[in-house]
Amino acid sequence: MEDYHRHSDETGFNADEVHNIVKECVDGVLGGEDYNQNNINQWTASIVEQSLTHLVKLGKAYKYIVTCAVVQRSAYGFHTASSCFWDTTSDGTCTVRWENRTMNCIVNVFGIAIVL
Repeated sequence: MEDYHRHSDETGFNADEVHNIVKECVDGVLGGEDYNQNNINQWTASIVEQSLTHLVKLGKAYKYIVTCAVVQRSAYGFHTASSCFWDTTSDGTCTVRWENRTMNCIVNVFGIAIVL
């Protein structure tokens, strides 16, 4: 296992960086696909695993929690919420919303700083 040390110029959770990583993973898995219930488990697993792999490769002193939901588009909408109690100066969250004509995808990333 690699040792992770926070860079001296690193201050807090970079939601923009995380958003770009996750969006690229979602685009790679779902881009060009139509909703298919038989593929949901594979798609969601791929999205969270790829996202985690790329986040860990950043080498930052964080624990990450990644959730993913894919639902068929409908007139009923799709609503989610979350709440966290943590150190807002170092921890953070990022939500990526992705959609096409047949489905919606929501990915949440929670980053919790590891205090060394």
